[in-house]
Amino acid sequence: MGNFSLKYILIFLILLLSCPISSFGYERYNRVTKYDSYFKKYSKHCFGPGFDWRYFKSQAIAESNLNSDAKSHVGAKGIMQIMPKTFEEIKYKHPSIKGSTLQPKWNIAAGIYYDRNIWKLWKAKRPFMDRLAFMFGSYNAGKGNILKTQKIAKSKGMDPNIWSSIKKNLINVTGKHSKETIGYVDKINKVKGVLK
Repeated sequence: MGNFSLKYILIFLILLLSCPISSFGYERYNRVTKYDSYFKKYSKHCFGPGFDWRYFKSQAIAESNLNSDAKSHVGAKGIMQIMPKTFEEIKYKHPSIKGSTLQPKWNIAAGIYYDRNIWKLWKAKRPFMDRLAFMFGSYNAGKGNILKTQKIAKSKGMDPNIWSSIKKNLINVTGKHSKETIGYVDKINKVKGVLK
């Protein structure tokens, strides 16, 4: 009986020690406020005054850890990891966005404008958190891949308008990259849960 109890105590301690790093390590971003005014401004401009701007700060943390010089291996740049071509398209559609993709103000503005365009796409009746997941999932995986996944979910008799159906079927569209997208959406929610 003693070895049995010791085994469970050790497992409990290992789990306890690993939780703060994976679940609660994002509190440090509450002290990083230099871009908060941009997140607030463009969130209000694109989504209205009642929308919590911290979702977009959380997204930026998931994208770049708020690193304005971040560049991905596929060419995405800045805090919101915008592809240069996408940034130019956004600038064309929204002349109020100026500057370059590496300037934090304009990168954040472009990212939130892009989120707004995706948000409008997912207007079917669904819970708010699911709509957020569809928006962020589309930002990461592409709208087309989420649309394809919806068709697969529907063909299996699942509700294509809830995120859990997308999570279960995204692997059939994006393969191993589905884990990245699901992890991305989960990370945004975890970060948002600790931001003040």
